Amino acid sequence: MSKPRILTPAGASFTVAGGGYDLEMEALERLGAEIVECPATEADFIAAVGDADAIYAKGMRLSAPMIQAAKKAKLIACATVGVDYVDVVAATECGIPVTNCPDTFIEEVADHAMMLLLATHRRCIEQDRMVREGRWAEGRPQLLQVPRLMGQTLGFVAFGRVARLVALRAKAFGLRLMAYDPFVDELTMSALGVVPASLDEVLSQSDFVSMHAPATPETGHMLTTKHFARMKPNAIFINTGRGPTVDEAALIAALEEKRIAGAGLDVFEVEPAKPGNPLLAMPHVILSPHNASASARFDEARKRRAGQELALVLSGRWPMSCVNPTVLPGSGLRRWQPYAMERGPNS
Repeated sequence: MSKPRILTPAGASFTVAGGGYDLEMEALERLGAEIVECPATEADFIAAVGDADAIYAKGMRLSAPMIQAAKKAKLIACATVGVDYVDVVAATECGIPVTNCPDTFIEEVADHAMMLLLATHRRCIEQDRMVREGRWAEGRPQLLQVPRLMGQTLGFVAFGRVARLVALRAKAFGLRLMAYDPFVDELTMSALGVVPASLDEVLSQSDFVSMHAPATPETGHMLTTKHFARMKPNAIFINTGRGPTVDEAALIAALEEKRIAGAGLDVFEVEPAKPGNPLLAMPHVILSPHNASASARFDEARKRRAGQELALVLSGRWPMSCVNPTVLPGSGLRRWQPYAMERGPNS
């Protein structure tokens, strides 16, 4: 029996290059699997993927032709929360599950979102500059215009794993919580002290709006000019989700015209942010380079998780975190072995 072959694009990563695949292989070694790199171009990938048993995606865009060329692949494993660099529709049509790491570093993202909220509210960067530039006397007068945090309203647009952890943190600061998410039931929200609401209610009533929607074809430019127009003039917009879910030009206009008060952004519509982006020059906007999930455990945790998902599928089991669940065991798709069908999706 031949060794399972896992194809991955060389050098495609968000973190430090190199380092090998020792962490992924902790789960794969018993299967005799091997991870093979190919040049990170569409043509080279298509030429190499035909006999691959699985694909380890690392940030390189996987297009429909690349996925359709994967005639044997049983899985596309992503070591990230977002999978917007994979054509999930094409993978589903080909009967290939796509997995992600939805719960591996959500604590870090929730911490980051809360940090952006607190730092923008208390004008942290501006206050720091006042001290450094000898403008000591300006600090207190600025904060005398800032309302007390306790009792203000934090509204969530989408209420997934990260938003729920942010809600736990925000509750300790005395914030009133509300959320819009048509895919989350009211009991889940109310159990965390969060009031279910419409999108309009969240935008119009919140002092802080925290965006958590994933990047999908349906959520592109989910928030536009008309949505920012519904927000309070004192409102602060936080986004630790995905940049393309927001019409960035509309956000910039709302900030420039003072229709909202400020923003804390970890993500942008185009990344890296271009030097001429007006957001870079705005005093009451705090930015970070799409690193909310980063911590000392980031690489180790995500690499181990990707290896575990690959090992599960290559041994005939169902993965832990499938983002295209319509690809189900027992559905007649050619990629699944009888063992997986017998065990079911929760095994």
